[in-house]
Amino acid sequence: MALLAGDLDDFSASVLTLPINPGIISFTRQQLLFEEELRRDDSDFLDKIDPGTPVKAFLTDCRKHRELIRSFDMDHVLNTGYRQLSSGQCKKLLVLQQVTEGKDVIIIQNPYDGLDRQSCQELDRVMEKCIENGIQVFTLVNSPKDIPFWCSHVGYFHRGQLARQGEKHTVLSGISKPAADFNSDWTPLFSQTTQNGDKTAIPLVRLRNGFGGYGDHILFSGLNLEIFPGDHILITGRNGCGKSTLLNIITGDNSKCYANDLSIFGRQRGSGESIWEIKQYMGIVSPALHRDYHVPSSTLQAVVSGFFDSIGLYRKVNVQQLETARNFLHIIGLADRETTPFRNLSHAHQRLVLIARALIKQPRLLILDEPSQGLDDLNRNRLMELMLEIATRRLATILFVSHREDEHHPLFRQHINLEQFATR
Repeated sequence: MALLAGDLDDFSASVLTLPINPGIISFTRQQLLFEEELRRDDSDFLDKIDPGTPVKAFLTDCRKHRELIRSFDMDHVLNTGYRQLSSGQCKKLLVLQQVTEGKDVIIIQNPYDGLDRQSCQELDRVMEKCIENGIQVFTLVNSPKDIPFWCSHVGYFHRGQLARQGEKHTVLSGISKPAADFNSDWTPLFSQTTQNGDKTAIPLVRLRNGFGGYGDHILFSGLNLEIFPGDHILITGRNGCGKSTLLNIITGDNSKCYANDLSIFGRQRGSGESIWEIKQYMGIVSPALHRDYHVPSSTLQAVVSGFFDSIGLYRKVNVQQLETARNFLHIIGLADRETTPFRNLSHAHQRLVLIARALIKQPRLLILDEPSQGLDDLNRNRLMELMLEIATRRLATILFVSHREDEHHPLFRQHINLEQFATR
């Protein structure tokens, strides 16, 4: 991605010809935008949370592109602040930004990550229209299943080399499916087990007539939810319906956790407990955590920080904690990168590190919000095998959010489609 974007200086013009001023949509650019939004955060000077730059400020001539914006289902959030958007809505906004600016070349990294099926279809329609209008589109995907139908040519990278290139049907016929390589060495890192589906146990989460949103805007309401040990739950729904908001209410990162009739691990929220008393039993991976993890930290320190639920490491650690973290790095194949700054890792490797961070303290409740974003098929298969291992060995109870139908695994005992509780 960095090469196509012109961010590398190691190639001369005689070796490589790059597009001039392309529209770039990548994880790195998304992170830079998020950090810029944080720098502009005026919450400390307001009597309310600063929602961020409004969506319409990112777009060129909203009136001219009104139909395009509507086709992306973004017309209703034009006045919404950037920090109030879901990860899927952020992706759609960045695509819209490049198209409305009139770019001749658009380069998109993993365009479908974080998007629901309808949004993927909407994106495909827009990309088709771009191509019809003479815009050249490059897309980088981690799975052959994500190669769009409108794509005519494919380049296939294997072990860092461009192994095949040419017309799509020719290249795809020679790509073999990656073999699952789940490493069973994960399991010795866990010692505890949970009760499995015991309805007489105290529920890990109990939410009665739950609702959620931001500010005065309610995304969902009327949700009743009970999660008992071993009752692994899959949550789905369209972008912006409140999936991440629901998880933030459960983790205590959304102030509406106090307005709801909610108990966590048997304690009623608002009864005097601290957020850290709640989070010590949780392991969390989410796009928001990934964005927020922008402090200076080595790869090893990022994993160890999971013991303390901190972004960055600010406490002294013992030999056993370091050894456990190194074992996790070995399992995810990053043992030789422990001193590498976390921010210098690829997006996929960062995500694997954050998954290890969530697991390191053996949480009772493992909360995974789109955990496979940025992962290739091999690592996505490993992640799902790990989820099955955790469920089979009763190591934790899993709360899993995903748009990908190939991740809707039978291990999930409940399936909640949050769209059924939407208020708009």
